[in-house]
Amino acid sequence: MILDGAKIANDIRSEVAAEVKAMAAAGSRPGLAVVLVGHVPASEIYVRGKVKASAEVGLYSEQHTPPESVTTDELLALVADLNRRDEIDGILVQLPLPAHVDAKKVLMAVDPAKDVDGFHPVNVGLLSTQRPGLVPCTPAGVMEILRRSNILVSGQEAVVVGRSDIVGKPAAMLLINANATVTVCHSKTRDLPAACRRADILVAAIGRAGMITHDFVKPGATVIDIGMNRVTDPAEFQRLFAGNAKREEMFRSKGSTLVGDVHPGVAEVAGALTPVPGGVGPLTIAMLMSNTLKAAKMRRSSRAPELSWS
Repeated sequence: MILDGAKIANDIRSEVAAEVKAMAAAGSRPGLAVVLVGHVPASEIYVRGKVKASAEVGLYSEQHTPPESVTTDELLALVADLNRRDEIDGILVQLPLPAHVDAKKVLMAVDPAKDVDGFHPVNVGLLSTQRPGLVPCTPAGVMEILRRSNILVSGQEAVVVGRSDIVGKPAAMLLINANATVTVCHSKTRDLPAACRRADILVAAIGRAGMITHDFVKPGATVIDIGMNRVTDPAEFQRLFAGNAKREEMFRSKGSTLVGDVHPGVAEVAGALTPVPGGVGPLTIAMLMSNTLKAAKMRRSSRAPELSWS
């Protein structure tokens, strides 16, 4: 079964749009502020997608574009201003920031109640203790794929390959909170294929093209591929897509192709699989929209003091 992330993302956007419309009609339109420093082409593409999605679901959005030369103190002042503004419910600081900027200090300055990326330690703590908070968008999207595809999580063996603070760890915590038995694997894991083969649900978030091959996967397992890697080397392309005429034509014309952390051959073994592209990727922006709506609702509810930061 191919798990259609694009369709699920569209469903979520439609649901968010309906709620945003109702809130706006009541005079309480949710708002998102995006901070993009300098000119990083990949970041500019991501931000354009986020701003476009905001408009499509009816969120108020604004973009702040300080120059590459911006100082840490200047960014802190911008974040402090956005924290104070009541019409801004979500603040997203697009990474990476320039090397001379203290990125951790800037991210820590964001009010956790407006931290729609879910990176702040306050929100990490709320997630780990199963309290209401804002959850990182990509792991939250993974859980939506599983839930909306009617894939059983409770009581299942789940293996997460990757332990990053923004994907691997929160994905593991969400699966634990959903009553899965979770193993987190990484570069120091002994016999990684054997550990992965125990999984009923295998989540790959390691950033290495096609590393998870069929010998990592238990027959019938659900495989969630969070990776997004651009392949430009012809030999590497052949390892991944030999015999795939459609991909070969695309590779010849563009000189590159996208692949996840899971080898395409895993489709012969897995019971369900997210494609790349079109799997987890579309959920990330959809969940950002959902998080902005959630932040707006929580800030207007009695739970707001629990999340406020000073």
